[in-house]
Amino acid sequence: MASRRKARILAVQALYAWDMSGASLPELLSFSWMDEEKLAQYEPDILAFSKLIIAGTLERIEEIDAAIRRHLQHWSFERLRKVDLAILRVGCYSIMFQRDIPSNISIDEAIEIAKEYGSDDSYRFINGVLDGVRKDLAGASSDKDKE
Repeated sequence: MASRRKARILAVQALYAWDMSGASLPELLSFSWMDEEKLAQYEPDILAFSKLIIAGTLERIEEIDAAIRRHLQHWSFERLRKVDLAILRVGCYSIMFQRDIPSNISIDEAIEIAKEYGSDDSYRFINGVLDGVRKDLAGASSDKDKE
């Protein structure tokens, strides 16, 4: 498994822990919620990339959640499974704020994580929401180009 995917999975787990327990940012970034033996298996670059995603997502959580809400069809934000929400948040953060990473890679990574950790149909739902966010950003970029 690619190291960036491992980092994204750690970020999803941290955001899930944050949503479920209200863990603080320092707790999340220290990975105190994780078994020390398992944590020791991760290389420093994986942990660093994961910390970047965690901190960045929580810093921009209102914008990210608003983007997710705009693309929920026939579904309320409050009804989202916490795992799916964590995956969506990581994907949205990457699409919206890690512009050096192509959107299709961010979406593909989220889909693969959803296939492993989400429910049976989570990946389809996540694909649809993240593709909507991507299209919004692409439309906003082309609008700026026209000005």
